[in-house]
Amino acid sequence: MKLQKLSVLALALASLGQPLSAYATNGYFTHGYGVRSQGVAGVGIALPQDGLAAASNPAGTALVGDRLDLGLTYFKPDRGTRFRSGAGTTELSANDTTSFLIPELGYTRQISPFLGVGLAIYGNGGMNTDYAVNPFGAPGRAGIDMAQLFVTPSVAYRVHENHTLGLGVTYAHQRFEARGIGGFAGMSSAPGALSDRGHDSGSGWGIKLGWTGQVLPTLRLGVNWSSRIEMDRFDKYRGLFAEGGGFDIPANYGLGLAWQALPALTLAADWQRIEFGSVRSVGNHINAGGPLGAANGSGFGWNNISVVKLGAIYAYDQRLTLRAGVSRAQQAVPASETFFNILAPGVVRNHYSLGASYRIQGGELSAAYTYVPEVTVSGNTPVQPGGPYADLHMRQNILAVGYSWLF
Repeated sequence: MKLQKLSVLALALASLGQPLSAYATNGYFTHGYGVRSQGVAGVGIALPQDGLAAASNPAGTALVGDRLDLGLTYFKPDRGTRFRSGAGTTELSANDTTSFLIPELGYTRQISPFLGVGLAIYGNGGMNTDYAVNPFGAPGRAGIDMAQLFVTPSVAYRVHENHTLGLGVTYAHQRFEARGIGGFAGMSSAPGALSDRGHDSGSGWGIKLGWTGQVLPTLRLGVNWSSRIEMDRFDKYRGLFAEGGGFDIPANYGLGLAWQALPALTLAADWQRIEFGSVRSVGNHINAGGPLGAANGSGFGWNNISVVKLGAIYAYDQRLTLRAGVSRAQQAVPASETFFNILAPGVVRNHYSLGASYRIQGGELSAAYTYVPEVTVSGNTPVQPGGPYADLHMRQNILAVGYSWLF
């Protein structure tokens, strides 16, 4: 039995070693880690549900038992740009790549009643656009492909029967490619390292800290913090990103609560803060600090954002559990920055989720569906003097399925 478990884990790790596809929901961060969390719109700071709990809060590693969770998410975004002028509107679709598959894995083991260890492997986020018609007027295609893979081993210790502290160490790997944006060469400090260089990749390390506390018999609170991760620079794109190809992963943190409202009903909420604006290549405004690629060079102009998530879990019986959730994020992309963000229209804000799990002998089947309605950010600055305005839009459908081995 142990050999079978290890074989399953090895196969899962091998599959997850493949490049992960783009996953832009809250900015370019995913809205939830694990199928069960996706079923409640990403709630998880005070509500650990599976082996991927450490992705939201490493303290949850000691609260979910011995288990192995495998999940696969089908992600279908609909994104594009509308050029608006007095002569009318021109629509350009970025959907030549239509859908993506994102695998994930979580494993936890309780060493003692007070100590748990775990391993979570998941896609943290990303962005993809694929324009068959180049929106910048050049011949050929245009777009970007950016994806992030996180590997987080974690340890959690119950310092008191009602309070747990957790620590995770995250290895992050990301890759990036840009196509069809050579027309920005006149704005770049290194025009030969701006576009059509193929994929480049980089890695870095960060830490996660977390706490959960059963402050009342029916109320649990949680706090999490993930450090900024300093990543290897994208040398092939040192003429695009500020700091000579820098693209660090911003710090994020949050608060959560889970309330046992009824014996069968749990209500939970999270507040999350993501500091996109602290990373120069993401947060700097276009033409704000220098040419593309410079130490304080132009960026995408993204704002820091807060996200509020609400979820409900209902244990229908001993086998069937039902979930529902909703979340709302602040807008990361300002109306003044739409032209450059044709490449990265991460403008969606609301998520509406439904999910369920069904326990069978030795395991559990889970599924979650998330609907993300369309959001449009209308540009308030013309792409050139007297020219049209760029309006960005995106909507998404997300379906996740998973299986859990319960040991």
